[in-house]
Amino acid sequence: MCLQRLTLVLALAWMATIYLLSQRSTLPVPELFPHQDKVLHAGAYGLLGTLLLLAFRPGRDGYSFRQTSISVMLASLYGLSDEFHQSFVSGRSSDPLDWIADTLGALIAVSLTAWMTGKYINRTARPADQAGG
Repeated sequence: MCLQRLTLVLALAWMATIYLLSQRSTLPVPELFPHQDKVLHAGAYGLLGTLLLLAFRPGRDGYSFRQTSISVMLASLYGLSDEFHQSFVSGRSSDPLDWIADTLGALIAVSLTAWMTGKYINRTARPADQAGG
């Protein structure tokens, strides 16, 4: 239970960090390749989605579809609210493609985390547990 609370606190801290970065009119990030901002959005919201997922307690087979869906949905909604917020910041703009990158990043990261957790739990389960008794 302590791990779930810690990851929830980390998720909230990461959300605050995203908000504070969105308040700035520019970010000092050198452009290394075209559409780099979409990759950065996907990474930031992938981390958020993963932290939100880890705030849940996994079941016997790992994280449920409901837990993964809620994590992706919350990260996506926060991305949507962030794009809305940026529309009011001088020097920033709202971009629907950024929100799509946010959502895809969360979906990919949460899905991978849920899948790897399920594989780990099933691999480390005792043989009696796997036989159902």
